[in-house]
Amino acid sequence: GQLKVELEWLKKNVDLAVREKAMRIERPGNIIPVGRQAKLLGVARSTVYYEPVVDTYTLELMRLIDEEYTKAPFYGSRKITAVLRRKGYKVNRKRIQRLMRLMGIEAIYPGPNTSRADPNHKIYPYLLRDREITRVNEVWGTDITYIRLRHGWLYLVAIMDWVSRYVLSWELSTTLEVDFCIRALKKALSLTFPEIFNSDQGSQFTSVDFIKKLQEKNIQI
Repeated sequence: GQLKVELEWLKKNVDLAVREKAMRIERPGNIIPVGRQAKLLGVARSTVYYEPVVDTYTLELMRLIDEEYTKAPFYGSRKITAVLRRKGYKVNRKRIQRLMRLMGIEAIYPGPNTSRADPNHKIYPYLLRDREITRVNEVWGTDITYIRLRHGWLYLVAIMDWVSRYVLSWELSTTLEVDFCIRALKKALSLTFPEIFNSDQGSQFTSVDFIKKLQEKNIQI
């Protein structure tokens, strides 16, 4: 009887990894004693009762890294290491780099200029000065930002309604050519259109092809 019970229990658990085996061992109340379950699975009895120790020092370092990064997001691992050392923590840069990677944070460095005006393009007056914007589709805004990659940049353009903050469209590109901005504009205009289109008047947004799309809808620029 007991042997059959043990064999059936062992068949269900024999192929598990050590930690999984330890987790499958049933505490007092099971027909097979804890010590016997451990022996059948070839698991040390101490493993069964092991509770992982929380590394409070690492958690403290991560809290401090987050604190410093929030105050100065342009700080990299070198700066943060120096700050923590001044506070009395015995850390090296390699450890801080590892923890920053684990936390998914990195310093914000100056990137490429995405808003360069073209001196040959028309400059449009700023229409939003002293204007109270209260309605959806009264004003749209757009901008280009960059995403830093290991070997270069990826550019993101987004078009957003000024009041609702709803992103109407977005596009990605590996270059700052106007094409991806026009694609984003076409997508947005296929949904609806605004009274005013506001931008920083970078060369993409004052190009002939981009302006033409706005003028076709009688949108103020």
